[in-house]
Amino acid sequence: MTGTATLLTDQLDAVIAAETEAFVARLPQSRAFRDRARRLAGGATSNWQIAEPHAVWISHGSGSKLYDVDGCEYSDFHGGYGVSLAGHAHPAIVAAVQDRVTRGTHFAQPTEDAIVVSENLAERFDQPLWRFGNSGTEATMDAIHLMRAATGRDRIIKVEGCYHGHHDSVEVSVLPEADDDIGPADRPRNVPDNSGIPTAITDLVTIVQFNDLAAVERVLSEHPGEVAGMILEPVMMNAGIIHPVEGYLSGLKELLHRHGALLTFDEVKTGLTVGPGGVTRMVGVTPDLVCLAKALGGGIPVAAIGGTAEIMELIADGRYEQVGTFNGNPLAMAAARANLSSILDDAGYAQLDALAARARAGFEAHIEANGLPWRVVSVGAKGCVCFTPLPVRNYRDFLTVDDRWGQLHWLLQHNGGVFLPPWGKVEQWLLSVQHTEADVDRLIANFGKLAVVAGAELGTSTSDDAGGAA
Repeated sequence: MTGTATLLTDQLDAVIAAETEAFVARLPQSRAFRDRARRLAGGATSNWQIAEPHAVWISHGSGSKLYDVDGCEYSDFHGGYGVSLAGHAHPAIVAAVQDRVTRGTHFAQPTEDAIVVSENLAERFDQPLWRFGNSGTEATMDAIHLMRAATGRDRIIKVEGCYHGHHDSVEVSVLPEADDDIGPADRPRNVPDNSGIPTAITDLVTIVQFNDLAAVERVLSEHPGEVAGMILEPVMMNAGIIHPVEGYLSGLKELLHRHGALLTFDEVKTGLTVGPGGVTRMVGVTPDLVCLAKALGGGIPVAAIGGTAEIMELIADGRYEQVGTFNGNPLAMAAARANLSSILDDAGYAQLDALAARARAGFEAHIEANGLPWRVVSVGAKGCVCFTPLPVRNYRDFLTVDDRWGQLHWLLQHNGGVFLPPWGKVEQWLLSVQHTEADVDRLIANFGKLAVVAGAELGTSTSDDAGGAA
């Protein structure tokens, strides 16, 4: 490392340390709650909530805002990891849930709302048959089971860097580190993403890179008659945002079908956030199975899996038992019906599109003003900054991005009253139908602080940055 590079590294680390100190100083009650939570393993309710410097404990949300236990207000662009497309306490969701609560919340029998939701999803995603679950993990687990049951085969193809929940068959090569034994880019090795995953399971998963049709064809040729199918995020979202190259998704479907294998789109993150029919409708490629969750229930836990009549007939006739005590829970169905029917309509998506354009323009103005070699990557209501001038087409490209810029961005946004997901470059911001231009302008202004720091650090700034939205 050169002397200049060392100096820049030291300066960036010093800024991160200062913002971390400010973060901690603002949140004494969150620290107190963390210390009090001795009966919660790790002091939180999910390992994804345990982020540096510590979790932020929330009091409540309303509209586009979140409020923590210290009384700090945030414009919420975290969105509960892609859930809060409707914002918080949307009147339509509140009314539907309140009505349902007064009439009973669980029967383990279907209600009319499940019919309406299935009809709506069938129209949006061009899949004739649906079943419900409670989380994205359940939906993708059913998809894996169905692909294996339909084909009588065991092997699954999975993309390096894609996250599909925490069941055994997909907890492979989710976020492997560059210094792990990950193998060459054209033949990635299986890297278990958790303890407790049997080798017998991971050996049935073959890893490929995103946007690499040739690798999929090679796997199918090397394992003739073994591959049940492939699961992937059609727009990759566990590594910022990575778009499929032209022809990749349609090529996958043709290639897999030619070898008797099936295709699953995990649209848990993209399903409603990128548009009314997810990536499926956006690119005009209908997979054999599609998985939904997150934004579907307007903040109430619910998941769905839709598929072709041929595959879903396995469920209908009992050859595959898709079961769950809370599947189609009346509370979840009422919320999902209100969300799909009253919120995520043409007017809702027009609002989201306008805010997304405003955010992108504002970020790009700051990048240009400071001469930064960065890019804004967005799709629908989601967006992120790619802190590199190089194209990012897969997970290996993503690994070259400096983690520290993402961490500093999160800290500057948080200390400036904007809540982003606390995993830096990995995650995305999420807009909601309840966000205002003022919320977006706050997001833009805080990014401007990062851009100024980066311009000074990298010596690229060419002008005074007033920045802001158009």
